[in-house]
Amino acid sequence: MDIHISLDGPGDLAARIYRGIQDAILDGRLRPGERLPPTRTLARGLDVSRNTASVAYERLTAEGFLVARVGAGTFVSDRHIPPARPAGPPYGGAVRPRPPWRDLDPVTEDPAEAPYDFRVGVPDAGLFPLATWRRLIAGELRARAVTAGYHDAAGHPGLRQAIARYVGVARSVRARPDDVLLTQGAQQALDLIGRVLIAPGDRVAVEEPGYPPARMLFAAMGARVTGVPVDDQGLVVAALPPGVRLVYVTPSHQFPLGVPMSLERRAALLDWAARHDAVIVEDDYDSEFRFSERPLAPLQSLDRTGRVLYVGTFSKTLLPMLRLGFLVAPASLRTALRAAKRLADWHGDPIAQAALARFIDDGELPRHIRRATRAYAARHELIVAALRGELAEWLTPMPSTAGLHVCARLNPGVPAFLGEVRARARRLGVAVEPLAGYYAGEPEHGLVLGYGAIPAERVPEGLRRLRRAFAEAG
Repeated sequence: MDIHISLDGPGDLAARIYRGIQDAILDGRLRPGERLPPTRTLARGLDVSRNTASVAYERLTAEGFLVARVGAGTFVSDRHIPPARPAGPPYGGAVRPRPPWRDLDPVTEDPAEAPYDFRVGVPDAGLFPLATWRRLIAGELRARAVTAGYHDAAGHPGLRQAIARYVGVARSVRARPDDVLLTQGAQQALDLIGRVLIAPGDRVAVEEPGYPPARMLFAAMGARVTGVPVDDQGLVVAALPPGVRLVYVTPSHQFPLGVPMSLERRAALLDWAARHDAVIVEDDYDSEFRFSERPLAPLQSLDRTGRVLYVGTFSKTLLPMLRLGFLVAPASLRTALRAAKRLADWHGDPIAQAALARFIDDGELPRHIRRATRAYAARHELIVAALRGELAEWLTPMPSTAGLHVCARLNPGVPAFLGEVRARARRLGVAVEPLAGYYAGEPEHGLVLGYGAIPAERVPEGLRRLRRAFAEAG
């Protein structure tokens, strides 16, 4: 590969070339076994004599940084190289982020895998129909020529049509293809909504407890974010403060408590939004996986004033790595949201979007959801049974009829020692998440147990180990 070497600095030209290549090796920019350009090529690129480049190579070879192989070329040695030093300048930088970003750390997954993984929001990759998806992707690559142009910011028209039909039938969402905007998952949909609707200083209401990335995103945009309590009927509309510009809710399956918003509460929220000139963002993140009861009509289908933006994602139904989501918006916001999408990343992956359109149109998505729902229902049943049985001494499950997780509150009178429980469980190979992590204010204690990432056959043993962690910690 070509190497950029600065010829500035002390010493003759050969010494500067030597120093530049040595720095690249020590910084890890040139890795062991990597081939360097021939001296003739390097000399021509640096506008120096070939002899000058040869002197630098010979010195690096003599010191063990490079190795010359007859007939093959010159390579970075894989022996006697000191440990790589940090790349980049030896200072932190004078530029600082603006205030909302100073206290926000990136949310990262625990890199250590656990044999009994009860993390939240992770679907089972083993259920994903990989062979079908591979066939559809290959078909799209064969069917279309590679083009140099850009695509519609709203996304692939076939997928927008397929989504409009699918959510209309499966979720009672009222949408035409032009109402659908394709996104890189639900998080980008929230980002676009914030760009278009939220100004610094605007007040945004979120559920408490609720989805932390949404809360952090709105705060990073300069909004004044207020947590609103949730009870057994969903968001407490009477607790919404005045002056709220936007309300973010998860009414189908409240995150993380799992309760659905009652029909009365949905009507009250729509009425409140109309009276206060507010916008409602309805995040329907995993309601496809329903184990009992009929779902209530979404807020979007009950809305008659065009105040609800409906956010959906395929991260839970398929895989997060696909980065495929969508937003159904009122016509009054369509142009602005498409412009925001274009300015953010222009458009998504047209190949993956076309493949997903075929996946839906061919009936593969509902078939996959039926198979996955049966698998998740079995895991859900095992966890709820344990929470009502062997773990009932410490935890009480919240009612749950859908989704990929169960929330369980710590029983009254039980010490809030979940930090010790989690540490002991982790040593036993069990990964669980605390309910307190979903609160911005004073937390309630408990656990949120996901069952997408753990096979059904491992659930009983994982729960036995969790019970052991409780018993040892108590």
